[in-house]
Amino acid sequence: MPVAHDNLEASIRDANKATVFNALALAGITRAVVSFDGYGDSGQIENIEAETADGPIDLPDARLHVLVAEWGQALPVEQDLSIADLIERLVYDYLGTTHPGWQDGEGAYGEFVFDVATGTITLDHNDRYIDSEHSTHEF
Repeated sequence: MPVAHDNLEASIRDANKATVFNALALAGITRAVVSFDGYGDSGQIENIEAETADGPIDLPDARLHVLVAEWGQALPVEQDLSIADLIERLVYDYLGTTHPGWQDGEGAYGEFVFDVATGTITLDHNDRYIDSEHSTHEF
């Protein structure tokens, strides 16, 4: 990613994170778990699951007014996104920041856990790789 785009994303990340946690708390959601998987130069969010104290729940359809970093733009752009879309943007942003190229080659998979009580996002990331062990013997 170009540095300018990375800097733009970093400048709005904390505000968008706070917006997501606020929306989740207002909906009574205590935790959201986002699973991702990628390999062969392609990666995607597999699932977003939300939980309340009483069990699983669908994410609300509410739209959130946020700033987003768009390619080719020098300044953030205002958009109204669903909670799920904003969560996806944050997940892709954190993946690109912590594990660039996570979807390349053999790829990677894992989960992000959004803990509403603590306001933290925990990434559990697993890289895939092919191992090769070579030996030469001459007798």
